[in-house]
Amino acid sequence: MVRRVPREQSGRRVGETEKAGGGSSGFEALAGLPRCGKQSTSELRPTARRPSPARADSEGVVLICTQRSAGGYCLRTSTSFCLIFFSSFVGFSMGRTVVVLGGGISGLAASYHLSRAPCPPKVVLVEGSERLGGWIRSVRGPNGAIFELGPRGIRPAGALGARTLLLVSELGLDSEVLPVRGDHPAAQNRFLYVGGALHALPTGLRGLLRPSPPFSKPLFWAGLRELTKPRGKEPDETVHSFAQRRLGPEVASLAMDSLCRGVFAGNSRELSIRSCFPSLFQAEQTHRSVLLGLLLGAGRTPQPDSALIRQALAERWSQWSLRGGLEMLPQALETHLTSRGVSVLRGQPVCGLSLQAEGRWKVSLRDSSLEADHIISAIPASVLSELLPAEAAPLARALSAITAVSVAVVNLQYRGAHLPVQGFGHLVPSSEDPGVLGIVYDSVAFPEQDGSPPGLRVTVMLGGSWLQTLEASGCVLSQELFQQRAQEAAATQLGLKELPSHCLVHLHKNSIPQYTLGHWQKLEAARQFLAAHRLPLTLAGASYEGVAVNDCIESGRQAAVSVLGTEHNS
Repeated sequence: MVRRVPREQSGRRVGETEKAGGGSSGFEALAGLPRCGKQSTSELRPTARRPSPARADSEGVVLICTQRSAGGYCLRTSTSFCLIFFSSFVGFSMGRTVVVLGGGISGLAASYHLSRAPCPPKVVLVEGSERLGGWIRSVRGPNGAIFELGPRGIRPAGALGARTLLLVSELGLDSEVLPVRGDHPAAQNRFLYVGGALHALPTGLRGLLRPSPPFSKPLFWAGLRELTKPRGKEPDETVHSFAQRRLGPEVASLAMDSLCRGVFAGNSRELSIRSCFPSLFQAEQTHRSVLLGLLLGAGRTPQPDSALIRQALAERWSQWSLRGGLEMLPQALETHLTSRGVSVLRGQPVCGLSLQAEGRWKVSLRDSSLEADHIISAIPASVLSELLPAEAAPLARALSAITAVSVAVVNLQYRGAHLPVQGFGHLVPSSEDPGVLGIVYDSVAFPEQDGSPPGLRVTVMLGGSWLQTLEASGCVLSQELFQQRAQEAAATQLGLKELPSHCLVHLHKNSIPQYTLGHWQKLEAARQFLAAHRLPLTLAGASYEGVAVNDCIESGRQAAVSVLGTEHNS
């Protein structure tokens, strides 16, 4: 039972957090961001506090779990009395309450997996705005075209991609999936805009052996250089430094700079290779060579199986969307949660968190408060840092250091226009344009969403140092400013010189977390504090170990696993 009591006058309000828990750039399909982490669990009392047989290892709460925890079994008697037995700790009973903060995709995923446990706790999902889904938002235009204001495609690759496809199947959305198959131009062609022209990124052996502008030499030589370089000795390094050391200055300043802008809207000279691209970092640490490490891999990771997953593998999907836009996914999750008895509170920004007697939480909302035995926070780290009680000041300091940048998304539609190239889109290095991160060719990947009569759809991503300078100067960030900048980019870089028939402009403030140099140390500091103080708090979302949609969904699942203390078949 959730007890709601009037909020105390001293409760703090830090503003709405409706955009939390699911940030991702528009170029998610350009690169997978593998997760890395370490699991621990927490003691969560079913009826009264009692010691755990493995207290030292089982009571700490961690950021994200990635390893299988102790086995759990649920026994149901004729009186429907449910007991959960865990091999190394005490787990939840049905009478306990978990409050999930943030209704983005991470919070929705956490609530989903909690609700599907054999003996689920009482789950309350709290969202600051009137809508769920966070940065995932789809808008239908006047001619029926679908415009994505946030992520526009999801990668099916790897175990995380398979888990998301399994979730889609469980929600009954298989028939709504729009795949981009491996032989499609959007899967095969990606471009860089350098020197006032579009250049296709080289693919295949032939592309590596011959000069491919904008690179002055065949990338084969960069690969040969990489194979001969010694292993790095530092615990972390910027993406630019890592790429320049192993692959040379051209790859660092063009390819990796553009990739960091496309995925993180960030600066490769500030972002961490260990946290942003952990597979590259681990490949060098394990095999001395990134190329060797990626070639040999770390062994096949077990992944779920379904008809949709098998289809994606057989057809070599590079990405996929949903017929009515990606927002169909959070909408289906909300419907499922309601059917499972999860309480969803909209328009309730969290004003503060405090610890009560017996280690329970008090969650202060705008007009009332909740009591919880455990909290899963899927709101941005910096927002959570302002809500924590004074006793958690060291944790708040670690979380407040995890910053985020803003991105302006401009959706443009043109009647009767054509693109000069066919592909997923192109990225723009900072040396070419400090404000335009890249342009996605939406109509190439998903023509089914073009509307009737169909019109060419592209999305211009604006951010980088140009936007940071505008924000710092206090300049008025008007829709007209972003629209003009986007139309100029479409005209200059794609030859779309006519005025668009439809335009949408959205500024996403502080939407993409920045994993800057030493990000892993912030996570470690947070983990150590949570473990040492045995706080019933689990962190999830884009602030920690991956900004792509798959990463955020997985972080919510792992948070639920951590709370439940058992992997469950759902």
